[in-house]
Amino acid sequence: MSISLKRAGAIFVKDYKEFSRNYAISIMLIFPILLSFLFKGQDLSSVGTVGLILGLVLNISFTIITSFVQACLIAEEKERNTLRSLMMTPATTMDVLIGKSALVFVISAVVLAIVTYILGYKPASIWAFVAAIIFSIILYTAVGTICGLFSKTLLEASLFVIPLLFVFTSAPYGALLVKDFPIFKVLEYVPSSQLVYLLDTRNISLTTGELLKPLLIILAWTVVLTMVSVVLYQRRLKDE
Repeated sequence: MSISLKRAGAIFVKDYKEFSRNYAISIMLIFPILLSFLFKGQDLSSVGTVGLILGLVLNISFTIITSFVQACLIAEEKERNTLRSLMMTPATTMDVLIGKSALVFVISAVVLAIVTYILGYKPASIWAFVAAIIFSIILYTAVGTICGLFSKTLLEASLFVIPLLFVFTSAPYGALLVKDFPIFKVLEYVPSSQLVYLLDTRNISLTTGELLKPLLIILAWTVVLTMVSVVLYQRRLKDE
């Protein structure tokens, strides 16, 4: 499937203009930053504390920024009946999805960088941390795309994000109950739990394999959900 950077860029600019005019959505960017200031000064040197604090802030950021903004951008297209017109343009599926995801990717990366700087977190492995953040942004963008495709209005898109916020932010803490309730072991494989595990990695002598395991689990989620979002978009095109 061919990809036109020019068409994707045009969609990026269009979404940026719409996003900048929609203060109800753009104001969401300040919440993770305010939350990071709330936790600023906390000791992130001990194992467990960093996952509890930074993991909470990052997972909330992925949900209320990455997934929420992406879902709203797509739902807004559907609410205005412009998604159909966009689908009928010469732009391919990948042109549209990349163009609509690029803005969310940039916004998420900037906000997460600011949050990490405010909290003063220094990862044991910078490449593993950056890779986990990139995979997670793509993953939550795909989740937002799926939510947006199932929503008819901005209000519906907002409501879809609420259970996501609960599931992804609470999963790492639910996984702590695995000793008492083995059924909760499944929560250890949720991407948010793997991110917390990676954040808690403070030993620089860890092997590459130990760092790769959480990254591969997050990547697997990313690939699967991205494929689902593409299939749903194409099905939406046929249904229309």
